[in-house]
Amino acid sequence: MTGVLRLVMGDQLSRDLPSLCNLNPARDVVLMVESAEETAYAEHHKKKIAFILASMRAFADELRREGVEVDYVRLDDPDNTGGFSSEIARAVRKWRPEGVAITAANSWRVLAMQQGWEAELGLPVTMLDDDWFYCSNAEFSDWAKGRKLLRMEDFYRSMRRRTGLLMNGREPAGGRWNFDADNRKRAKPDLFMPRPRAFPPDEETAAVLDLVEQRFPRNFGRLDDFAFAVTRQQALEALDGFIAEALPKFGDFQDAMLVGEPWLYHAVLSPYLNIGLLKPREVCERAEAAYRAGAAPLNAVEGFIRQILGWREYVRGIYWTAGPDYAHSNALAATRRLPGFYWTAKTDMACVAAVVEQTRDQAYAHHIQRLMITGNFALLAGIDPYEVHRWYLAVYADALDWVETPNTIGMSQFADGGLMASKPYAASAAYIHRMSNYCDGCRFHPGHRTEADACPFNYLYWDFIRRHAERFTGNPRMAIMLKAYAAMDEGLKHDMARAAERFLAELDAAPYEAG
Repeated sequence: MTGVLRLVMGDQLSRDLPSLCNLNPARDVVLMVESAEETAYAEHHKKKIAFILASMRAFADELRREGVEVDYVRLDDPDNTGGFSSEIARAVRKWRPEGVAITAANSWRVLAMQQGWEAELGLPVTMLDDDWFYCSNAEFSDWAKGRKLLRMEDFYRSMRRRTGLLMNGREPAGGRWNFDADNRKRAKPDLFMPRPRAFPPDEETAAVLDLVEQRFPRNFGRLDDFAFAVTRQQALEALDGFIAEALPKFGDFQDAMLVGEPWLYHAVLSPYLNIGLLKPREVCERAEAAYRAGAAPLNAVEGFIRQILGWREYVRGIYWTAGPDYAHSNALAATRRLPGFYWTAKTDMACVAAVVEQTRDQAYAHHIQRLMITGNFALLAGIDPYEVHRWYLAVYADALDWVETPNTIGMSQFADGGLMASKPYAASAAYIHRMSNYCDGCRFHPGHRTEADACPFNYLYWDFIRRHAERFTGNPRMAIMLKAYAAMDEGLKHDMARAAERFLAELDAAPYEAG
């Protein structure tokens, strides 16, 4: 009889995982499963699947080098039953353990499975809370209790005070909590931009790439130039590279977008944070140390730490607070299907085409590309937010349920009616033109609203304001735009409405192309 069977899932690749902390290599067995259910619950990008599977295999090898018995079930193992529940049951029959130890899943879907395992298996199952985050679910609930509005900025300030990050005594470093106003510079194509650390596939990762290509030939994305870190050591090297080379200018240009420049000064560390290869504490502390040492300016370091200590922790709290039905929220009653060009990039809107092509090639787009290009278009066009959610969940390497759902449903699509965001993140072509060079080669003109070459973002934006004017009347952050629309010439409003109507009718009539 074995001691304890310890399950490690694909987003739990940390040696500090609670269910591994008291591991006894002489008696215990670690179970790791490449689950067909997990690879198929969304139409995952090929690189996303390969990244997680290759990282799992590398982590299993690290445990074996410690002398740990690892029962590793590969995706192409003929005995693989395809799911966590059935594979744990099979492992229990094989190893006859005294009990099972697991760390609570970070999704409602998998947590529901875990909660039934003790009854199904007929032996003790110890479920431990994860401690990878600064803020536990219980602590977030305490913070949220009694608040009418759950605003990220309030949460972020409380986390700064609690952790002491970027604090000088009781005051924020630099005398301000937020340096976002300093971080909106437009990047120029002649800027030198460092590249994130790239890691050529080793033999095992190459085998995973072959497996994914064979098993998921119709899935979205390309496997060319796969370069993600798949071990903790590689992830630490990626962190080192960002801190030394990109962090100093991250703040200035974090909202900028350039054709052919997917990375700019972004960290591209979220995939590693989200599966356990990096710890949020060590990442934030490294960034703060760079500021304290004079190696990076405060606006860059504060903006970066806010994305982790503020935003990342906040969206996880929202996910668990809002409940399992949150993904189906639809406060704006948007019902249009997701256009096929979200998969094919076949659109004359240069900005959308560029971001979809980049997403297809890299399984990555930075937060402004996601929010203000693909998300903004879906919001303006009235795309069903659940379909938008399913797309984001599928196409990005860092997209796990807990982080992607609030970012899409709440922040991007305003589908939760304002639980997260104080206003919809809607914008016309003016914003895209200001923050990118996408418009330079586009057949649409960012300054035209009704002409034949008018940018769809312009008339769709004002039509969005028209459609939802009554709903937004009491929102002070929408007052200026509602007033501007009300003051417009009636003929212009009519022409923009008709342009939007024609565009959306053509969108609805277009044949759907996926993948």
